Amino acid sequence: MSSQPEAAPAKLDAAVFKIAGVVVLGAIMSILDITVVSVALPTFQVEFNATYAEVAWTMTGYTLALATVIPLTGWAADRFGTKRLYMTALVLFTLGSVLCATADSIGQLIGYRVLQGLGGGMLMPLGMTIMTRAAGPERIGRLMAVLGVPMLLGPIGGPILGGWLIDVASWEWIFLINLPLGIAALVYAQFVLPKDNPEPSESFDFIGMLMLSPGLALFLFGVSSLPEEGTISATRVWLPMLVGGLLVIGFVLYSFKPAHPLLDLRLLRNRNLTVASITLAVFTVAFMGAGLLFPSYFLQVRGESTLDAGLLMAPQGIGAMVTMPIAGMLADKVPVGRTVPFALLFIAAGFFTFTQVGTDTSYVLLCGSLFVMGLGMGGTMMPIMTSALRTLTNHDVARGSTLLNILQQIAGSVGTAVMSVILTSALNDSPTVPGVTNPQNGEPMTEAGLAIAAQQNPAIAQGAPPGLLEQGLQFAADSFASTFMVGFVLVLLTLIPAFFLPRKKEESHLLDDQGTKAAPVVLH
Repeated sequence: MSSQPEAAPAKLDAAVFKIAGVVVLGAIMSILDITVVSVALPTFQVEFNATYAEVAWTMTGYTLALATVIPLTGWAADRFGTKRLYMTALVLFTLGSVLCATADSIGQLIGYRVLQGLGGGMLMPLGMTIMTRAAGPERIGRLMAVLGVPMLLGPIGGPILGGWLIDVASWEWIFLINLPLGIAALVYAQFVLPKDNPEPSESFDFIGMLMLSPGLALFLFGVSSLPEEGTISATRVWLPMLVGGLLVIGFVLYSFKPAHPLLDLRLLRNRNLTVASITLAVFTVAFMGAGLLFPSYFLQVRGESTLDAGLLMAPQGIGAMVTMPIAGMLADKVPVGRTVPFALLFIAAGFFTFTQVGTDTSYVLLCGSLFVMGLGMGGTMMPIMTSALRTLTNHDVARGSTLLNILQQIAGSVGTAVMSVILTSALNDSPTVPGVTNPQNGEPMTEAGLAIAAQQNPAIAQGAPPGLLEQGLQFAADSFASTFMVGFVLVLLTLIPAFFLPRKKEESHLLDDQGTKAAPVVLH
């Protein structure tokens, strides 16, 4: 075979870039929405006269909806076609966004967020499926690098966008901004995405759905309740985690019986997919867990505004944008087992600086460390996904991407909850201030808690003994540093499964359903 046919697919043509544009637009809407809402929680408390525990359900409800709908995506994509289902997901997400902006109670807002999550949960796995099929065997790495942009930049751009919209307009606009984006994405998808070729022959795994979707939702509900309760022994934490875990285990045991299970765990017989899935899960726990605490450090310890905290995170995004296109090209030519470990070392090097943070750590040093971390992140997540999906058949791509997205959702929720509990526990070890109570729960306020509150409202600290606030801030900084140390260790642990990623040249192929190499999809 001459080298000419092999070289041709490596070129990304305009038609494929158009498809990538649709998918990235949908992914940006879905992922940005998570972090944009996170910075609006204090505003929701004021607007709806609600407690933090109540407004936090605007995040938790969205996450649970994602977990419920993601397992259905693989079957639905085969049954109804990816284009039709993707446009339906866009409609649900956009409609949910508009309804969120009309909410006049916290209960309504939570309900509309659930509707939003039902659409958002399908956008990412469907987007991965559409792009993998469109790219052809030799171009998956480059296309996945494009999809990685919103996945890595969402946690960075969200706080900037959310803080700016709330400052210059109102909280409703963090949802209304999705209306023009959603309409543009729908029109774009109608004209650019290829016609559907659904395969309606497969039966729906109703028994599997009754176990997996509620199992994931219950498990993640328990995990999400962990930061609020502060201990895994709380009934609200361990009971749903136990019931949900048992349902998921039941599904795992059952899933090998039907010919077409809701989530095809037989795909894990593929060594590349299994190793990539484990690596991705450990990495996501560290990245989504400790990574989301970086803005909190700037807000709570350094007293920065929401907008400034988001801007301080920008170097991480810049670093990712530098390496992501390079990593995409390398993933199509070099085994990912030779590149990902080096990218993880960059992340670890950047992470280490945050294990030493104090109350006056140089912003130049911190921003430089975030840039180095971004360089590593750009070469980590999407190459791992490329390795996972490359050896699947065209028919299995939808189910493989669904499996990866479920793992990411679980790992991200577990990482966020665990890191939040570690940080909260460390902060609560701070000595209490005599005669001062927390206005939200009436409990005695700690020195660290008082110092953090005073960063946003200096009037709170009037009359505090000299040196108390400085002492409390130092304790808070130490608490963040110890939490970041856990994230740093998790990044190092990711090197263990990463060592088993393919280190020899893989045969880059999307197989058709008969097991022969499929030609890249040519779109006009």
